[in-house]
Amino acid sequence: MAFETLISVPELQSLIASGSGVLLLDCTFELGAPEKGPALYAEGHLPGAHYAHLDEDLAGPPDGTNGRHPLPARVALAAWLRTQGLRKGQQAVAYDSNGGAWAARAWWLLRWMGHAPVAVLDGGKPAWVEAGLPLETTPPGPVMTGNFEAGEPLTAAPADAADVLANIGGGEAQVLDARDPSRFRGDPNPIDPVPGHIPGARNRFFGDNLGPDGRFRPAAELAADFTALLDGKPAVLSCGSGVTACHNALAMEIAGLPGARLYPGSWSEWISDPARPVETGEG
Repeated sequence: MAFETLISVPELQSLIASGSGVLLLDCTFELGAPEKGPALYAEGHLPGAHYAHLDEDLAGPPDGTNGRHPLPARVALAAWLRTQGLRKGQQAVAYDSNGGAWAARAWWLLRWMGHAPVAVLDGGKPAWVEAGLPLETTPPGPVMTGNFEAGEPLTAAPADAADVLANIGGGEAQVLDARDPSRFRGDPNPIDPVPGHIPGARNRFFGDNLGPDGRFRPAAELAADFTALLDGKPAVLSCGSGVTACHNALAMEIAGLPGARLYPGSWSEWISDPARPVETGEG
């Protein structure tokens, strides 16, 4: 059985015990302190997990105009995944300690690379620890290079700034912004040098996809939320830099609402051109 959205701790345990081989990606990260992710990984990670750094492995180099976390080149990402041992058709599981905020980026990227069996660990490392399961403090030993090759994307084509700008006038699609409500409104914060959001966007804070236990809410609840926000329109997903927007993409997939387009550059790319319009307030 392949897992393509979420996998629970018991399901992951069973999969590991089966000996079928799972590629585990630890996506622990902290905005504003990129060195903390590797340190937290070293303090304890799921057995056999490889570290996936958001800045270095799950993004391409920013140039000041393409956002903080532009998409990596497909050839570079495929090569990195092979060095982690990924094989064609192998189950991959991404996790973090932040409700899937960073792991969802790895999930979206692997689907963009044409790899279907990839899931996010529901509840992440905290759920694993809560179940009384062990962690390791050393990285996995040398692995055999995998045979993964990029295939046709399993995601909708990403949107770019020109697509989003054109949509402001026509309004054919609904932009959903995954940042927290304060940042969306344009309250002063240390992350966004220009406050506000894309005109016409609606706020769907990625944290609202989770229940109090840090796991994803039921599919029916997610479907009701997104359906109300979209009002029959297709979705373009944005956030600060194209990362937590992937959390909304995952939630929509769980809800049975596939086909949302990611705007990878998101707000950090949008504001790199002062000619692009900005809106503040609740939206």
